[in-house]
Amino acid sequence: MGKFRRKDKELRQEEFWIARDELAPAPPGGFYSRLQAVLDEVGFCERVHAHCEPFYHTGTASGGRPPIDPAVFFKMLMVGFLEGIGSDRGIAARCADSLTLRQFLGYSLAEQTPDHSSFTVFRQRLPREVFEAVHVEVLKGLKACGLLQGRNLGVDSSIIEANASLRGLVERNTAHSYREYVRKLARQAGVNSNDDAAVARFDKQRKERTTSNKDWHNPHDPDAKVGRTKDGACDMVHKPEHIVDLDSSVIISAQVRPGDAGDATGFSGRVLDAVQRVEVLYGEPSAQGRSRVRSVTTDKGFHYGAELAILQHEAGLRTVVGDPNAQRRRLDKLEPEVRAAVRRAARAVKSASGKKLLRLRGERIERGFAHVLDCGGLRRTTLRGLEQINKRYLCGIIAFNLSVLMRQRIGWGTPKQMAAAAKALRSLILRFWRLYTLLKVHSAANARPTITPTTRSMIFTSLALTGRNRNLPPRFSTGC
Repeated sequence: MGKFRRKDKELRQEEFWIARDELAPAPPGGFYSRLQAVLDEVGFCERVHAHCEPFYHTGTASGGRPPIDPAVFFKMLMVGFLEGIGSDRGIAARCADSLTLRQFLGYSLAEQTPDHSSFTVFRQRLPREVFEAVHVEVLKGLKACGLLQGRNLGVDSSIIEANASLRGLVERNTAHSYREYVRKLARQAGVNSNDDAAVARFDKQRKERTTSNKDWHNPHDPDAKVGRTKDGACDMVHKPEHIVDLDSSVIISAQVRPGDAGDATGFSGRVLDAVQRVEVLYGEPSAQGRSRVRSVTTDKGFHYGAELAILQHEAGLRTVVGDPNAQRRRLDKLEPEVRAAVRRAARAVKSASGKKLLRLRGERIERGFAHVLDCGGLRRTTLRGLEQINKRYLCGIIAFNLSVLMRQRIGWGTPKQMAAAAKALRSLILRFWRLYTLLKVHSAANARPTITPTTRSMIFTSLALTGRNRNLPPRFSTGC
């Protein structure tokens, strides 16, 4: 066969153009179109505009970029959570590249979507109260849909990696870096300070080796603290805390705290703020004067007698909190109110209802952390400063609560879960088609259709090959 050569101009492909108006829009019924319908139902965009209106620029235009709808900012961060993208650059690139997301944001093909630098401008100009207000508006929508119960609260904390490095640590008093500090100690101990391997061995073997947050800090991010990550490694970390409705998995309150902050420090104040938020959502307390919230459940790390006494006496809450020092605690040395609070908490943990609440806490709260941090791309922050990190984290919480609502409405909480459901449906159809084909062939070969053990084995083998458990959609609250 000879070599093909294009000598005739008629065989060449000429350039062709497709008008922008002729491009087919995203198909109806997709995940983001349904999410937009849910947002319209709860009036999300209108409420965002109302909260951001006091911060609009009212002066004359002085050039620069055109203004951006603040609702688009929150919707783009929703996309980051649903797609598992943690960085601002990644979110901006994903939204600019997808026709479906452009339609969800309200941008045509010829319009330029917001740049990643716009996220920084929004976070700097909008106070944290605006993000909290938008979060409350979403909670109102969940309450109207019957999801938010507010009877039993659960509290727990986790770890996120800070945008800071241990190599950047400096001593608070002398401002010397950690490497310079170790080299100085090695020189005093007679070790060659110019040999990096020898200095590293010396640092690893010395007994008084400590990296306390009282003595060391990172000047690039003073809010980052030295701590242990989820993998057990030593790194710069922050500590997010969730207060969750155990009956629906909805996150009522969330904040990112310093990595070295104790769980029990100010625990009662944070819980009382969440209780007040629930009471505001449901109106005044009941006729008997009791709060709608009945109990608060958490692990042993939050056990502190004085804090438990405040929750029991001031809010009338049932505290289901295990005591880590139950075997060696001297109750006779405690004050009467604190002693009574510790005993009530111990009885609640041993009761049947308390054990049920502890199981719900382990299921609902840990699952929420997995969705927000691991599936939502927030396990490692790209920002610095707790103020900015809390604003970004609240946007992830807003997206999580909306995904819970999507799960209740359409059965899917994320696009990934929707795709998994479609795959499971195709697998199920294929299974029944193979079963139908096997029975049809068997009936045609036998005048009297009977299923022999050999045919039964063939049917079960076919079903096992086409229907794996991995194709089934995960039964999570958000479907991640």
